[in-house]
Amino acid sequence: MSTLTTSMQRLVRPFSQRDYALLASAMVASTFASGMWAVAMVYQVRALGGGPMELSVVATVNSVGLLALVLVGGIAADRYSSRRIVIGIQALYLLVMSGTAVLSLTGAVQLWHLSVTGFFAGAGAAFFYPAYSALLPRMLPGEQLLAANGLEGTVRPVVQTALGPMAAGFLVALISPAHAILGVALCHLTALAVLQFIRRRPEYDTAAPEDEQGQPGILTQLREGVGYTMRTSWLRWTLLFSAVSVFSFIGPFEVLLPFIVSDQLHGDATLFGYALAFFGIGSAAGSLLIASSRFPRRYLSLMTACWCLGTLPLALVGYVDAAWMLFAILVVFGLTDAAGMVIWGTLLQRRVPKHLLGRISSLDFFVSLALMPVSMAVAGPLSQLLSLQAIFIFAGVISPVFGIIAWKAGKFAKDELANPLDTPDPVAELENG
Repeated sequence: MSTLTTSMQRLVRPFSQRDYALLASAMVASTFASGMWAVAMVYQVRALGGGPMELSVVATVNSVGLLALVLVGGIAADRYSSRRIVIGIQALYLLVMSGTAVLSLTGAVQLWHLSVTGFFAGAGAAFFYPAYSALLPRMLPGEQLLAANGLEGTVRPVVQTALGPMAAGFLVALISPAHAILGVALCHLTALAVLQFIRRRPEYDTAAPEDEQGQPGILTQLREGVGYTMRTSWLRWTLLFSAVSVFSFIGPFEVLLPFIVSDQLHGDATLFGYALAFFGIGSAAGSLLIASSRFPRRYLSLMTACWCLGTLPLALVGYVDAAWMLFAILVVFGLTDAAGMVIWGTLLQRRVPKHLLGRISSLDFFVSLALMPVSMAVAGPLSQLLSLQAIFIFAGVISPVFGIIAWKAGKFAKDELANPLDTPDPVAELENG
């Protein structure tokens, strides 16, 4: 059996589990809807006469909904049925997007309606993704989680940043923004319909263990999740590393990269779109590469190395003088970032106790997102004090420096050897007869 065949078998093996195939299909439909909404929302705001300020308000409200409720979403995933949560969130999405589409089709929609819709879109994600993360290890055996997370990491950038926006753009250009919003609602209807076929099993509804007085309170559960994080060295140091890393590069990447394209490469929005596309290609390739492999024995070290080495090319962004150089940097950055994320998601699902997984996933989400708006707010003013070259050098080298500190302080090498996760590979066993 060839290596390629073995890799493909690893990738598709999770789909032999009927309930996972249904859950993954619903996730793709929901992600497609998210990509469509990003474009439909922009052109609906513009159709109402809104400009950058109004668009910023709607986008910010979406982030507020996500950030404000993601910790609550993690507690809910551990406290209640994860299966019911993902179904309920799709029902909420369907209701909100359908209402917005009706308002838009009838000409009654206003900017505040879009802000409310944006808030619910963010709030829904705050509940959906912790529940989705908690549900996966209850559906799949441990050796299949890497492939499942890798496939998600491959599909998400393609669907959310390419296919969904393309579909919405086509509908906006051909008919109207209202019909693109209607398309968003239909995607959520599809996801909701698919989720109905997931079987009702007790393990899908496992909540936090109850004590003699019943289920612990919400604050108690939150303290339990934070306490576990603080006691677990590899988890604590990875989250600290993630916070510092995101703060160092997300602002320059999101805010200043367009100026690199326009001022240094003399490009327009089309060239910037190509740059983001190459980042997405790298992300999909990195996810697919890890997903088609066995779980690495040195998983903490490899994950840290991906995130450290992957940001180093960003230090060269300020010196590029040709588009292909920027594209190459972004492919490497996307590939290593996604490869590390697939390992990280699988690691959480395999080493965190299942009754804590929703809370830990939401803490991971919260820590990663908390400094994003700060980084983006700082990037603009910082560019008035420092050159773009200096800022991108900072963005490129901070992650490697702090990654080494985290690797040593968290004793990652010792921990990964003491807790091996490279379980026997069923595909390899079949290959060997």
